[in-house]
Amino acid sequence: MIAASALLLSACASQTPRPPTDSPLVVAAESREQIWNGVALAEDGRVFVAGPRWTGTRGPALAHLDADGKPHAYPDAAWNAWTPGGDAQRAFVNINAIHREPDDSLWVIDTGSPDFGGAPLPGGAKVVRIELKSGTVSRVYPLGTDIATPQSYVDDIRIHDKTGYLTDAGRAGLIVLDLETGAARRVLDHHASTLAPEDRPIRLSGQTVKAPDGSVLRVNADPLELSADGQWLYFASLHGPWSRIETRWLRDASLSPEAVASHVEPWADLPPTGGTALDANGDLYFSDLAEDAIKKRTADGRIETVLVDPRLHWVDAPYLTQDGWLWLPVPQMDRVALFNGGEGKTVWPIQLLRLKVR
Repeated sequence: MIAASALLLSACASQTPRPPTDSPLVVAAESREQIWNGVALAEDGRVFVAGPRWTGTRGPALAHLDADGKPHAYPDAAWNAWTPGGDAQRAFVNINAIHREPDDSLWVIDTGSPDFGGAPLPGGAKVVRIELKSGTVSRVYPLGTDIATPQSYVDDIRIHDKTGYLTDAGRAGLIVLDLETGAARRVLDHHASTLAPEDRPIRLSGQTVKAPDGSVLRVNADPLELSADGQWLYFASLHGPWSRIETRWLRDASLSPEAVASHVEPWADLPPTGGTALDANGDLYFSDLAEDAIKKRTADGRIETVLVDPRLHWVDAPYLTQDGWLWLPVPQMDRVALFNGGEGKTVWPIQLLRLKVR
């Protein structure tokens, strides 16, 4: 079993900086085997984590953490048992994001490609809905090759009513998914709002992050959020800046690409971020990658620094609870071997932190 218990790991040698005694960060779990970039909590408080296969992570792709912080395959071992050559339709190939809805459903985004930048396997790109109360998969939404193209990296999802909105960080664009029929459409393909700009590199510790081929890493449409009433979709490349569009224009299949694009508006000039969480008041919490920081964009547009800490190095997709705890997976993505010429620079253990923000 993967040693994720904080108690056990405290007896092991660790390169993680020793936290100051007055730090507001709380260590929720740690691992020396897995790299978690996503976290979600069930209504009953259970914690779920996931991470991409290409990071070199070992263990279940999607896991439930027990009381000691140990991960257990979720919803079962079969969904986590994919190996090269196996059926990609009913197993997790490469999870990039997880997202919990208020009805206690967990939505899993599978890019369908085991390799970073590789084409999705046949049937591999999909959205999987899991009912947390029963622990069963209630529906799989396959994303065909016209939606998850050979250049795609389906990234994340937000949901309102019967519609899911997804970002594609590979072939720049958004995906609109009808949750009743399963039909999907691409919108804003290669639009400026979904393309990574060339003049905003991702920098951490003063270094520009490089792609596996040595070029400057550029990540297209990545973070996204929905307003509480579902009226506005906010989105950006990983690099920023952010745009917004009223969701009614995205749902209208009769509109031409040019008509949809005409409704995109500038929203916020935020720096490169690993992930965000939007609360019901319209406050956006985001990780500032360059500064190892968690910041907040208030509903009226002000930027406030919540916390700067070297342990917040590439915080990815956070999760905000109703009682004001911000859960922070810290996968240190820039340190994985893929982005460092095959040499892993991850500082172990990988941590799942939490921070009281309101």
